[in-house]
Amino acid sequence: MLRITELRLPLDHAADALRPAVCARLGLADAELKDFTVFRRGFDARKKSAVVLIYTLDCELAPGVDEAAVLRRFQGDAHVRPSPDTRYRYIGHAPADFHASGRPRPVVVGFGPCGLFAALVLAQMGLRPIVLERGRPVRERTKDTWGLWRQGVLHPESNVQFGEGGAGTFSDGKLWSQISDPRHLTRKVLTEFVKAGAPDEILYVSKPHIGTFRLVSMIEKMRAEIESLGGEIRFQQRVTDLRIEDGRLRGLVLASGEQLDAEHVVLAPGHSARDTFAMLQRRGVYLEAKPFSIGFRIEHPQGVIDRARFGPNAGHPILGAADYKLVHHARNGRSVYSFCMCPGGTVVAATSEEGRVVTNGMSQYSRNERNANAGIVVGITPQDYRQDGRADGPVDPLDGIAFQRQWESRAYELGGGGYQAPGQLVGDFIKGQRSTAVGDVLPSYKPGVHFTDLAEPGRGSLPDEALAAIREALPAFERQIRGFAMPDAVLTGVETRTSSPLRITRGRQLQSLNVAGLYPAGEGAGYAGGIMSAGVDGIEVAEALAADLLGLPVPDRRASSA
Repeated sequence: MLRITELRLPLDHAADALRPAVCARLGLADAELKDFTVFRRGFDARKKSAVVLIYTLDCELAPGVDEAAVLRRFQGDAHVRPSPDTRYRYIGHAPADFHASGRPRPVVVGFGPCGLFAALVLAQMGLRPIVLERGRPVRERTKDTWGLWRQGVLHPESNVQFGEGGAGTFSDGKLWSQISDPRHLTRKVLTEFVKAGAPDEILYVSKPHIGTFRLVSMIEKMRAEIESLGGEIRFQQRVTDLRIEDGRLRGLVLASGEQLDAEHVVLAPGHSARDTFAMLQRRGVYLEAKPFSIGFRIEHPQGVIDRARFGPNAGHPILGAADYKLVHHARNGRSVYSFCMCPGGTVVAATSEEGRVVTNGMSQYSRNERNANAGIVVGITPQDYRQDGRADGPVDPLDGIAFQRQWESRAYELGGGGYQAPGQLVGDFIKGQRSTAVGDVLPSYKPGVHFTDLAEPGRGSLPDEALAAIREALPAFERQIRGFAMPDAVLTGVETRTSSPLRITRGRQLQSLNVAGLYPAGEGAGYAGGIMSAGVDGIEVAEALAADLLGLPVPDRRASSA
């Protein structure tokens, strides 16, 4: 197989144009090309009037065609090379008598994207994991989440943050990442999603996504596969303590009082498991403070973004709803950037604690809602949020949580209670005046938006330096996307849970620095950001756990599988 990259064709090329383009690129007659598949399809929209599709293709030559000779013609051309082998290879399987030995089964704590793939890989290796999820099954959890959005009723253990599927279930379902992936583990993630019912196109479009409704049924099918392989999923099982002896994990204590023997545990709690983080600190597990970001959600009509990005090609079915990625370095030294952009989506209530307001974004697979939304957030360092008032020295890892809670509680207050969110029109925010009513852009956040002044002196919704940086960034973003600073665009506060505020630090074998057998993983542990990177981290941690449990070598995470 040969791989061609950067094969460019017009947006509206004929359906049968790819094969002759491949032959022309390789210098082959049609009979010399047996078949080809599209590995990736992206686009270049820098020239809006002439958008170009960019293909990566894997090509199979006809019998008798000398592949080596073809490759020699392209020596030094990085865009024609052998196709890598992207198949996933298991590091080993449990022997038939493994479970008869009486050793404790591996445990996965948390059933978000990271825990899901950790449990799946462990099950596929014959290790029959036990999964402990503090929330409810995904369909019950969906009902609880709609209860907050429609009736203002919060279920602290079943919401956008907690429950089967994790926070990624109520998001845009983005399935791309910028992580280094020499072993093609992202392909494993995508392949498992397709097996569970995702559309085949996620295997080749440049920015694949699924959307919430499709994720629900897919997660259920993946759960069923884990169970069919001997895994066990226990819902509404919150871990409240660890049993540690001589630096080695020996067991878990559950909220019910049950004690579970466990010597190999994947800890994938998600970035909002604040009580879990406090428990880990009490138990002496090594934690460290890390940066994260805070800000608002911004909403525009999706058509404004489509026209700014695609010009006359806005609305083309291949291009779909347009997205964006923006960064501004403010004069006060702060970086402002767009985060978790959701084309054709909605702003959602994402709190997991009573008396606090948190926003996030979500899209369905169709991405056909009226508005585009994204987080507009500002980077925050541990020094910014330290609570002891000192100028130097280590920052308490839990200080970031206290900082988040401060602004989430302020948002609840500014929203007037009932989990309404504080909002302001972009034009008023830039001018420094209170908003009193909606303009042409209807906010999508439920239970509702209460208009106010997000930057009122003494009662601002974010730290002053963050507010100043965002106020400076919005006109700068207007120069990149026409209409971005339109006066009636809506800011909704606050976005505080962009990533975990701490890291559960691990070593080279992916175990905790000071508790053997504990494998921190995923976004909550500070090692991922989004569905794809969390899934990949879950696979790698499962491999490291299995290697230790079965006496196998740990795969080299930097080595290509090709």
